[in-house]
Amino acid sequence: MSERSLETLVTSRKQLLLSGDSANCLVHIYPTNQSIGRRYALGVDTLRLGRGDDNDIRIHDNSVSRRHAVIEPDSDGYLVLDLGSTNGTFVNDQQVTTPTVLRDGNFLRVGNCIYKFLTGGNIEADYHEEIYRLTITDGLTNINNHRFLIDFLDRELARSIRHERPLSVLMLDLDHFKQVNDKHGHLCGDHVLRELSHRLKSFVRREDLFARYGGEEFAMVLVETNSNEAGSAAERVRAAVANQPFRYEGNVLNCTVSIGVTTTIGGEGELTPAEILKRADVNLYKAKHAGRNRVVSS
Repeated sequence: MSERSLETLVTSRKQLLLSGDSANCLVHIYPTNQSIGRRYALGVDTLRLGRGDDNDIRIHDNSVSRRHAVIEPDSDGYLVLDLGSTNGTFVNDQQVTTPTVLRDGNFLRVGNCIYKFLTGGNIEADYHEEIYRLTITDGLTNINNHRFLIDFLDRELARSIRHERPLSVLMLDLDHFKQVNDKHGHLCGDHVLRELSHRLKSFVRREDLFARYGGEEFAMVLVETNSNEAGSAAERVRAAVANQPFRYEGNVLNCTVSIGVTTTIGGEGELTPAEILKRADVNLYKAKHAGRNRVVSS
C-alpha cells in the first residue's frame, strides 16, 4: 500500500471514529457550552483526550493537560488510562490510577469536563434519550436544572391554586463560595457542588423537586408543605451542610448555606414561578444580610 493510500485510510478511519456511526460513544454533558450533546464514537483505535492539537478529542479547558488520558479497545470493552495528568481522570468520581473498564452509563471526567459513555445495540435511542436528559438535568450535579424547575413550578402552582393546597419553595445559596474557588480552585468548587447535591437529595421526597438554580444557588419545591413544615425542612438542610465538613484532596472545608423560604396556600390568583422564586430569593437575601448560615421564612 502506498504512503498516500495509507494516509487516506487513516484519515477515513478517524472520520468514522468521530462520525457517530459506532455502537459505542462518549457524549459531552458538561460544561454546558457549544459542545453540549456532541457525540464521539469509539472504534477500534485508541482515542486520545487532551488540550494539545494532536488529540482525537481536543478539550479547550485549562483544567485539562495537553496529553490527559486515552481510551483503548480491550476484550472487556474499553479501558481508560490516565497519562499522568495534573488534575486526574475519574470514572463515576473514582480517580483512575490503573486501567479502568468503562461500563454503559459511566461518567468520565477529564479535568473539568464530563462525558457519558453509551454502548449497546440501541445506541440511537439511548443517545436521543441522553440529549433529552441534558435539556432537563444539570451536567455537573446530575440534578434537575433551571429549565425543569420552572416547568415543575408552573404545574405545581396551578395545582396549588386549583385545590387551595400549600406549596413551599426553598432557595439555598452556598456562603462565601467564591472564596472556595479562589483558594482551592474551580475543581474543588465543582466537587463541593456535586457533594452538596448528593448530600441533599435524601431530603427530597419523590413528589418534590431539588434543582440547581444557577451557579452555587439551588432550589427545593416542597409539595403539600405548609410554612412551619418548610421552615423545619430548611433547618434540617442547613444543619446537614454546616455539621459535616466537605473534603477535597486532603483539604477540609467548613461550608454553610443560607436559605430563604416562602409558602403559598392557593387562592392568590395567577402566581407565576418567577414571582414565588422572587419571594424566596428576597428571604435568602435577608438570611445573607443577617449573617449567613441561617433560615429566613415568610
